[in-house]
Amino acid sequence: MRASVVGGGLAGLAAAVELADAGAEVTLYESRAKLGGATFSFERNGLWLDNGQHVALRCCTAYLDFLRRIGSDHLLPLQRRLDVPVLREGKPAASISRVGAPAPLHLAPSLLTYAPLSLGERLAAVRAALALKRLDPDDPALDTRTFGDWLRSHGQTRNAIIALWNLIALPTLNLPADDASLAGAVKVFRTGLLDSADAADIGIPAVPFQQLHADPAQAAIEQRGGRVLLSSPVRADDLDELLASGPVVLALPPHAAADFVPVDVEGLGASPIVNLHVHYDRTVLDVPLAAALGSPVQFVFDRTAQAGARDGQLLAVSLSHAVEEIEMSVASLRARYLPALERLLPSARSATVLDFAATHEPRATFRAAPGTRRLRPGPHTDREGLYLAGAWTDTGWPATMEGAVRSGLSAARAALASRDREQVAA
Repeated sequence: MRASVVGGGLAGLAAAVELADAGAEVTLYESRAKLGGATFSFERNGLWLDNGQHVALRCCTAYLDFLRRIGSDHLLPLQRRLDVPVLREGKPAASISRVGAPAPLHLAPSLLTYAPLSLGERLAAVRAALALKRLDPDDPALDTRTFGDWLRSHGQTRNAIIALWNLIALPTLNLPADDASLAGAVKVFRTGLLDSADAADIGIPAVPFQQLHADPAQAAIEQRGGRVLLSSPVRADDLDELLASGPVVLALPPHAAADFVPVDVEGLGASPIVNLHVHYDRTVLDVPLAAALGSPVQFVFDRTAQAGARDGQLLAVSLSHAVEEIEMSVASLRARYLPALERLLPSARSATVLDFAATHEPRATFRAAPGTRRLRPGPHTDREGLYLAGAWTDTGWPATMEGAVRSGLSAARAALASRDREQVAA
């Protein structure tokens, strides 16, 4: 079987590998000059930077298996146990961590000693977590209300929502609790934290995404007899020709997929992400990653070794749901965030900034608000032989690397199942 994959992001790469492994003759078309999609790398001043700081969790089983299939899983080390320092201006750091107990007791010591919350808020948070564990993310009723509304109905104060629940909801859903669908939040918290003790152990790439995804995936596809064509856009007029030779997996973001199939782009919406890349002349952060409270900084990562920096320290600051920052210039971002980093990291006050860059992703993810679940299509389309993939499709996951890989696998398997049915009929 010949097959085409349109789009070289994670969804397209996963689909192409799956098809090639099943014996299909695959051609992957990517409009840009590089693979990676929403996880791409670029070179700046001799250093390799990623457009955004994405991480994986141990529960991201499809994504981790994809890395194994392309031979790069050793480049994503996982924490032995979840541990995220939480920095606060002028106060000791707190932490979100787990112990070796079974779920959900693995989080109890961390919740019961979490300094940003009062004792009453900590106890209420434990009760809310237990109630959350009893909800089914596939219940349609959960996609009709916000996570914030549910939290308040379960005794969560404004401080608890900001200092605990948003700390997790914001980077995973790319929306704060008050805007995010309860269904999406239940999926995140149950799968990532509550159902399995080790689910939330974090994997931080040890190399740029170019080396983790793009290069090994291209090599894997080509080793299996496939082709990867860069700078090769596919337009709607080209689709008939591609479909005439075999199934096509359309692995594009919603606004681009809408040129080929009906997509409710306006209903799905978009939520932006901005990432800052700050190169200091010395070490200012002594942990691999940290969250922040009471600061415009959300999460900060040490990317020095991964970028290839021989001097100083390179930090990546990830800003989810960056509705204000997406409109700001690099100079304005620098003016706001360098002082914020100095307030969080005392060592930064005496450091010299060697470089400051920002990457803006205005349509980083769809807007995971109530009602969007029904707008996310599955892999099948009304056109025979055409299948959809992308983190925005109905994977049951938020718009994450795991969701992207799952969508690619689903689309490829749907195409293969159609081939198998045709062979049986013949």
